[in-house]
Amino acid sequence: MIRFSGLFAAFFIILAAAYSPAMAEDKTLTVFAAASMKNALDDIDAAFTMKTGVKVNASYAASSALAKQIEQGAPADIFASADTDWMDYAINKKNVTEPSRVNLLGNSLVLIAPKDSKIDDVAIGLGFDLAKLVGDGKIATADVKSVPVGKYAKASLEKLGAWAAAEPKFAMTENVRAALALVARGEATLGIVYSTDAKVEPGVKIVGTFPPDSHPAIIYPVAATTTAKPETTDYLAFLRSTAAKNIFEKYGFKFLLSPTT
Repeated sequence: MIRFSGLFAAFFIILAAAYSPAMAEDKTLTVFAAASMKNALDDIDAAFTMKTGVKVNASYAASSALAKQIEQGAPADIFASADTDWMDYAINKKNVTEPSRVNLLGNSLVLIAPKDSKIDDVAIGLGFDLAKLVGDGKIATADVKSVPVGKYAKASLEKLGAWAAAEPKFAMTENVRAALALVARGEATLGIVYSTDAKVEPGVKIVGTFPPDSHPAIIYPVAATTTAKPETTDYLAFLRSTAAKNIFEKYGFKFLLSPTT
């Protein structure tokens, strides 16, 4: 009986230790990030976890959808948007902390076609006739009313005088990666996505690049949410590091900051 009591006591000591504050402390961060950041950010999150031991769960979607989810109370520590408008929205709704905000990355807007398409070397400029180029096919991009890549695409085509004729030929998707997939599968003749998306999809090719002055600058701001865990500070610092810069640039992003060590 004495031996049994000792084992019983030992069991409760182990159980208590397992539920001690130190062991129970949450060492996981949740990042809500624009869909176009997935490949690069997955690598960066793995590097951050290896360095700090803090795990990172990333949720990727359109910036518009993520901003709305955060507004509705979805648990997130970091918001990374593909445009400044949705970050401004989150700040105005007091869902992210403005002092933590930095404009981290830049990107470019490209026209893509399936890898085996006969369309190639498209000169995109004033008077560009996208409707004629696509013929009876469809043009894939994300929702031009709310999703950043779609908004950039519409702005560019309006400035180039190509939007009115091309609008009926558009197939709108929920985010940029969905548009990319339509083109890769041959379900859309052309697509408008970021250059970084085209780079990671072997099923497509870039056939033209939109002039940077034809649309608002493509900027990815990041910030901590108002409910962020303390480890968020270290994560945001890591995003500004040379290690993160090298990963982002490997995937084709433009790093807009002077990196820290």
